[in-house]
Amino acid sequence: MATTAFDTEALRMGIEGRKASTLLSLYADDAEMRMVDHRSQPSHPMVAHGRTEIDAVLSDVYSRDMTHKLESVIVGDGHIAWMESCEYPDGTKVLCNAMGNIKDGKITDLTGIQAWDEA
Repeated sequence: MATTAFDTEALRMGIEGRKASTLLSLYADDAEMRMVDHRSQPSHPMVAHGRTEIDAVLSDVYSRDMTHKLESVIVGDGHIAWMESCEYPDGTKVLCNAMGNIKDGKITDLTGIQAWDEA
């Protein structure tokens, strides 16, 4: 049975190049994304279903005036995990850890947990 490898270089280029369209190409059509933070807590995470909703989330995040860096990524046995660090021009830092499942080289579901500096 042939499988398609996940494109970690596209992940890096999408994150660090702030290219929502590149990142969206890594998701399956029926993927689900969940994000947890101090506003969207574990009992009520932000959930985006399908590529249209995921595109809206990614377009919002990667259109912001901030830097993004893929710190590390691990892919194996149908799973993916990565750590991303970000910084706004005023020095506010954001850290996101994401973990999910992949099938045929595409993310099928992903949960991210993020935290950021607060005054």
